[in-house]
Amino acid sequence: AHARRKFVEAQKAVGKQKKAGKVDMAVSMIAKLYAIEKRAETLSPEARYTLRQQESVPQLQAIRVWLDKTLHTTLPKGLLGKALSYLEKNWSKLTVYTQDGRLGIDNNPAENAIRPFVVGRKNWLFSASTSGATASANLYSLIETAKANGLEPFAYLKRVFTELPRAQGLEDIEALLPWQMPTMAPEVVKVAS
Repeated sequence: AHARRKFVEAQKAVGKQKKAGKVDMAVSMIAKLYAIEKRAETLSPEARYTLRQQESVPQLQAIRVWLDKTLHTTLPKGLLGKALSYLEKNWSKLTVYTQDGRLGIDNNPAENAIRPFVVGRKNWLFSASTSGATASANLYSLIETAKANGLEPFAYLKRVFTELPRAQGLEDIEALLPWQMPTMAPEVVKVAS
């Protein structure tokens, strides 16, 4: 995602100038990889691996040939040069996803999952105390863990705040953890995938 983003930034900076050819080529080649991944979304990890070997690996080889040719004919200080340099430097990291069908092409799901924490970090600057900021961070963590386990956060928290005062021991408290909730609380609404 970072490599693609760098090329898109370069594409925006170049605009409609005639020299946009190299940038457009990079964005187009990377878009083909994402089109393959779109088709692979519903496949099993094994089938995704096979599809990647058949289609993504050859596309990556074409990008590599283009990169090797273009890297040495582009000024390194411009946005395109920086994007090419980033792609070169991180090539092995950017292509490792083709070796395991369980891996994603990028880390966008992880970035989306931590976005509330980034917003929260700014909010915690205005907490009245350290303990208030810690409480906010704990609540964000609990909500995001509930979401990661397919639970609707409001219904989950309502259940936790109802059951927690009745807890008699550690076992009762552990039963309220988000990954335990689907088996014990049918009224906790699952988030639609």
